[in-house]
Amino acid sequence: MTTSRQTALDWLLEQWPVLESQIPSRIIEQAREIEKRQIMEAVYDSMGTNFDPNMGRAELYYNKTYGGQDEN
Repeated sequence: MTTSRQTALDWLLEQWPVLESQIPSRIIEQAREIEKRQIMEAVYDSMGTNFDPNMGRAELYYNKTYGGQDEN
């Protein structure tokens, strides 16, 4: 069983719960999407291929490593 890692954003919000309560949820969700895309692009860069969000490998990696669910 693989334990999910935390993204930097999730770690930050865990450290300062007051911060999370002061940031609108739409901004947090947008930051999560940006962070997810950056991680997925890094996977493709490491494979030496161009990022293609329709291919799915990077998303599979993200979901396996970080849990894959959008946390609100």
